[in-house]
Amino acid sequence: MALFGALFLALLAGAHAEFPGCKIRVTSKALELVKQEGLRFLEQELETITIPDLRGKEGHFYYNISEVKVTELQLTSSELDFQPQQELMLQITNASLGLRFRRQLLYWFLKVYDFLSTFITSGMRFLLNQQICPVLYHAGTVLLNSLLDTVPVRSSVDELVGIDYSLMKDPVASTSNLDMDFRGAFFPLTERNWSLPNQAVEPQLQEEERMVYVAFSEFFFDSAMESYFRAGGLQLSLVGDKVPHDLDMLLRATYFGSIVLLSPEVIDSPLKLELRVLAPPRCTIKPSGTTISVTASVTIALVPPDQPEVQLSSMTMDARLSAKMALRGKALRTQLDLRRFRIYSNHSALESLALIPLQAPLKTMLQIGVMPMLNERTWRGVQIPLPEGINFVREVVTNHAGFLTIGADLHFAKGLREVIEKNRPADVRASTAPPPSTAAV
Repeated sequence: MALFGALFLALLAGAHAEFPGCKIRVTSKALELVKQEGLRFLEQELETITIPDLRGKEGHFYYNISEVKVTELQLTSSELDFQPQQELMLQITNASLGLRFRRQLLYWFLKVYDFLSTFITSGMRFLLNQQICPVLYHAGTVLLNSLLDTVPVRSSVDELVGIDYSLMKDPVASTSNLDMDFRGAFFPLTERNWSLPNQAVEPQLQEEERMVYVAFSEFFFDSAMESYFRAGGLQLSLVGDKVPHDLDMLLRATYFGSIVLLSPEVIDSPLKLELRVLAPPRCTIKPSGTTISVTASVTIALVPPDQPEVQLSSMTMDARLSAKMALRGKALRTQLDLRRFRIYSNHSALESLALIPLQAPLKTMLQIGVMPMLNERTWRGVQIPLPEGINFVREVVTNHAGFLTIGADLHFAKGLREVIEKNRPADVRASTAPPPSTAAV
């Protein structure tokens, strides 16, 4: 019975486990770029360390070493690798320092150069060890964490919706890559606690040829469209001069009889064309491409000044859009194109037949007047969870059944130090050096 109960609970937990909407894989090919930029930052940090003066007396030997400065740092041998259960490990060997300092020596015996050389070398090594370790610790835990703080976790996309990139579990490291699972869910800013259930397939990442791979499931895009729908962003109203002239003339001619019968005195009033999405659009990703299905109402009316509007017709529109995804910088951008379009009446088959002449001009109006506005919004894109200053380049998009993957290389658009200085915590911004060591000299 206990075994049955445990099995039932395990199945229940599995049934309610939520798949990620977004996955990111960082491959070993990215580590060389990250290592070079990281080592450059460490070199710059180590060159700013403050080394205390070394003074004292050793028998008849008096010494005073001051104004010690690091003039050169060479990290000739280093390795940055993925380590299972440790994520990343940086190993530096055979590092060398160039120093400049002022010395004052007083001694009573001749032929002591070997002793002086050994003494100064040992003393400087001791001082450096007391300073370098705090610098590395400070750079790794404080300064680099300020860089990681620039990764968006839960942020606004625009004035209507936001996105949640919270990690769903700890990153998984192998010897060749690091995989991260993100929730990848949009939400209306007016309903920050709302969440769309994820019933899409789990995206998979198998490739390792590029520096980075990002996978998005259908859930990622469905949550975006449902969030905009709930936020009231999927509707459009064109009135008067906003309606294309040719379409205005065609609609007035088509509904001339209705206008005369309903209200002939408003025949010259401005025309209104309103599109309103009736249900959240849905995304379908197949190896052949990505499509978005939309059902909307189309209302045609006259709006006389200071009078109630006169409705001429109400119809339903089914449309299918193709979507092409691309990564630009660190943003996922979408280009939409109208592929299929159909209108029909909600009232009768006879009226649907009468709407056939409107099919072509309405489709043209959507392609010329509406699609550019949609693409202007979708091409702004949504940021991918990358630190500031790092961008995607040379991307390749691949469609699968239920998800798509984008492989890309990385490019540092800004130096690591520039980004860290910009986001340096306020309590350490006044000084670039780490806290002094408390070890006795």
